[in-house]
Amino acid sequence: MNRVFSTPAEIAEIAGETSSTLKAFGVLEVLVRAGRAVTLSELMQATDLPKPTLHRTLALFEEAGFLAREPGGRAYIIGERLSRFALDVLRSDAAAAQRRTILRRVVSEITETCNLAVLKKAALVYLDRIEAPWPLRLHVPEGGGELPPHCCASGKLLLAHLPAPERQGLLEVLPLERFTERTITDRAVLESELDRIVSVGYAVDNEEYVLGVACVAVPVRNRSGDVLASLAVQGATARLPLMRAIEFIPRLRAAAAEIGSTFG
Repeated sequence: MNRVFSTPAEIAEIAGETSSTLKAFGVLEVLVRAGRAVTLSELMQATDLPKPTLHRTLALFEEAGFLAREPGGRAYIIGERLSRFALDVLRSDAAAAQRRTILRRVVSEITETCNLAVLKKAALVYLDRIEAPWPLRLHVPEGGGELPPHCCASGKLLLAHLPAPERQGLLEVLPLERFTERTITDRAVLESELDRIVSVGYAVDNEEYVLGVACVAVPVRNRSGDVLASLAVQGATARLPLMRAIEFIPRLRAAAAEIGSTFG
C-alpha cells in the first residue's frame, strides 16, 4: 500500500528532500555545461548551495564516480561514470531509433558505411554505425572501442569545433600516434588542419588511420547551432576513393540536419 503523507510537517520534509536532490543534480549540470574544470567557489556561486552541503554532495558524487578532481584537487571535472551515463542515454532514448532510421536510409542510398560519433574526453566514440553490405570493411565495435581523434575524419571535425581553450588544451596533451605514413603527428600541422575544417565545413581521413580506408565527416548540430556529433561515410579506397567520398557531402549534410533535430 502506498503511504499517504498528510501532516504539514511530513509534506514539508518530502518537499525539502526533493529540493535537495534537485540541487545536488544541479551540481552535475553545472559541470556538464561548463565544459571545463570548475572550482569549488564557482560551484557555490552557480548552485547557491551552502558550503557544507556542497562539500557533502561533491564527496558523494566523487565516491560514486560521477565527478572527479583534477590533479591538485582544486577543481572538479566530469567523472567516468557520468560520461558513460550520458552516452547510454544518447544510445537508448526514443530519438536513437530515429537517428538509426536516418542512418539506414543514407547507407541504402549511397551504399557505403555511415556512422554517428561523439568526442568523449580525448577519444572518438560511436553512438551508432550502419555497415554497407560489402565484404571489404573496417570492423569497429559499435559503441565499444575508442578511436584516436587526430587521425580520423570525425575526430578531427569534433576537435575542430571545440571551444578554443578546450581545443588548445587537448592539442597540448593529445598523443599524436602514427598509424600510417599519412597520419598527422605534428601539432602545428594538425592545428592548421582543424582551422581548415572549420572553414570548409567538413573533415577527411585520407588513409590516416588505416591504409586503404577513406572517410569524410560533417557536423551534426542542435537547434542552437552547437556541434554535438559527427556524421561520416567510410569505405575502402579500392571502391570509395576520397574524391568520390567528398561527393557525398551534400547528402551527409542533409542527413546531419535531420539527425540534429532529434537532439532538441
